[in-house]
Amino acid sequence: MSHLPQIDYDTASEEIRAAHDEEIRLRGRMTNMKRTLLHSPAAHRIYAEWFTLRAELDPAVNDRAIWIFSHAISKAAQSKIAITFFRRALINNGFNPDALELSVEEALLDAFGKAIVADSNAIPAELWAKLKQRYEIKVLVDLVAFAGIMLATAVFNNVVDVDFDPELEAFAEGANSA
Repeated sequence: MSHLPQIDYDTASEEIRAAHDEEIRLRGRMTNMKRTLLHSPAAHRIYAEWFTLRAELDPAVNDRAIWIFSHAISKAAQSKIAITFFRRALINNGFNPDALELSVEEALLDAFGKAIVADSNAIPAELWAKLKQRYEIKVLVDLVAFAGIMLATAVFNNVVDVDFDPELEAFAEGANSA
């Protein structure tokens, strides 16, 4: 059970209801994490910058590669909600997350995501060399910033023990959805 409650829309302040409504307008849904973050509209806005950085990375990094990168970070951070969110993205787009054949780029991003979580002070030089060969500096800056928000998302879910979104159940590891 979550350590912090989700907002109650009916009793929330006008500022919180406005942020909630804007999130629904922009993304069409509201997760338990977002309902919890909305106790602080500023915190919600900061975490929502994930979407801004995702847009900045497009088309240099396609959706599948971003999902694999995000899944790698989530898995390394042991964040069940984040892992399952990206499993759902992969499954809903016809990919089996338990049997992915990674492209060279995807394998690079998978390794980078895992390395960031394992020890952000010790990203292997050979990994950096491959990243610098593939991407421009702006893309690398956006990719590292994106990873930071992705890791922050995993940490928030883990620390708060956000309630698992019921719509994710069918996509959880071990479920029969793949």
